[in-house]
Amino acid sequence: MAKITITDIRTTTEAALVRHGAAGWVASEVARAVARAEALGNRICGLYYLESYCQQLVTGRVDGVVEPTVTRPRPGFIKVDARYGFAQPAFMRGLQPALEAARENGLAALAVGHAHTCTSLGYFTEIIAENGMIGIGFTNASPIVAAPGGKARTIGTNPIACSIPGRGRPAMQFDFSTSAVALGKITMAKAAGEKIPPGWAVDKDGVPTTDPDAALSGALLSAGGYKGWGLGLMAELLAAGLAGGVNSLDVQPLKAPEGPPHDLGQFYVLIDPGTSDCFGDRLARVAQAIAAEEGSRMPGANRAAADRVEVPDGLWEDVRALAG
Repeated sequence: MAKITITDIRTTTEAALVRHGAAGWVASEVARAVARAEALGNRICGLYYLESYCQQLVTGRVDGVVEPTVTRPRPGFIKVDARYGFAQPAFMRGLQPALEAARENGLAALAVGHAHTCTSLGYFTEIIAENGMIGIGFTNASPIVAAPGGKARTIGTNPIACSIPGRGRPAMQFDFSTSAVALGKITMAKAAGEKIPPGWAVDKDGVPTTDPDAALSGALLSAGGYKGWGLGLMAELLAAGLAGGVNSLDVQPLKAPEGPPHDLGQFYVLIDPGTSDCFGDRLARVAQAIAAEEGSRMPGANRAAADRVEVPDGLWEDVRALAG
């Protein structure tokens, strides 16, 4: 297994996307997100998706050259129509107006609709925090999660992310699926011939299972039962309802080469911590209390990005082939 620099991952990813039909600036934004995911060890949101991106550019399931449309229907509400393009460039087109609105009003909302999957939601809230704002994000995905006690796929893994600005890096960063696990971990378990832990999924009859094949033909469970289910529904309504994307029920499998555009929504809240004269003190107080306990930490506090990561030889060969 070779060790590849993050710079090489980014440039090779960008070349692959351009080769399959993406505009240069679009490919650059998507490649930046892929490289960041790999640097943080988030393999499911990194090169794992590149082949799918390239296939869907060719089939037209994602538009790699479209220019997102940005509007400001209310003083504190920025809306971006991704126009069935990638989420990363659409977000970046709306970011500066949203930051300006948050500075003016104390907080603002940024809704990105009609977009391709955003993969790592925390990537976006981290960018918000790097610009001095508290960032909270929500998105939905293809249906895979059943209601507690049910078996029908009703909502997606529907993650929630939050990043708190700090010195040099976010003071707090979390990004979690409201399902018990990301779907990619089950597909990876299947590929590795491994069982999955109890509590992750049910089979097509609603019976709990540790078989990844049965799970993939059944449904995932919510994290924390009814609590995770409620959070997933909240993400669903904010992402689909306010951003203008479709419900999870109407999203086709995300990695399928052909089919209708994902048409997903992402919804972000940007909050200026400067609206409170005690926010920094309150943050420091709880951070100190957590740090005083051996083995405990603020979420994301010890996270470090690697400059070079191990990539399976076969995967890197495929990436290089996609790049030509």
